[in-house]
Amino acid sequence: MDQTTQALKPVIDVRNLTKEYRLGEIVVQALRGINLQIFPGEMVAIMGPSGSGKSTLMNMVGCLDSPTSGEYYLDTLLVSDLKDDDLAIVRNQKIGFVFQKYNLLPRVDAIENVALPLRYSENTFNMRQRAEAALVAVGLGDRMHHKPNELSGGQQQRVAIARALVNEPAILLADEPTGNLDSQSGKEIMELLLNLNQQQHSTVVLVTHDPSVAAQAQRTVQIFDGLIKSPEVAA
Repeated sequence: MDQTTQALKPVIDVRNLTKEYRLGEIVVQALRGINLQIFPGEMVAIMGPSGSGKSTLMNMVGCLDSPTSGEYYLDTLLVSDLKDDDLAIVRNQKIGFVFQKYNLLPRVDAIENVALPLRYSENTFNMRQRAEAALVAVGLGDRMHHKPNELSGGQQQRVAIARALVNEPAILLADEPTGNLDSQSGKEIMELLLNLNQQQHSTVVLVTHDPSVAAQAQRTVQIFDGLIKSPEVAA
């Protein structure tokens, strides 16, 4: 991490985060005191085996769940104590999600899929034009009126990335973004994410089981048994 990055305020600042689940009389400690900072313009990969706490941490970072204790600041906003309705607003305004299974609406075209986050926000100005611009940015200017079943897997993932970007979020959170793709499509999606990071300075957090995907990030964070073992390992 260079001196310029260190001078910035982190866009993700997780402080001693814990998460416990109760299964009857059994308490499961999914996170056991996580500390993590991710800075604007970074591309960070998060890896860990099943049951390590990786998915739980991503739920916290993505404002899909609240911690048992600790603090989480997203873009300097303390979000760890927010209620569900307020978390939903933060998700819409500050986080762009890219999922392994695309999660596109099958009956509407690419433009309508990309415009969906705008419809749930207060910022509805020029929705169609902004959706079109996002699709052009991911190389799908000629596929705007195609429905998901008329697109390849790689093209559907590009639509999902455009949808994630349309609100200009503070972070782009990509959960196994190449997991459902063939090798060539996966390579193209990684090139797109790298370009967004390097050329547009988007902050990208990748969750992946693939070491070759993680190797393309600036840092890899390894999680085991609810703890970060190597938070500052350079790719």
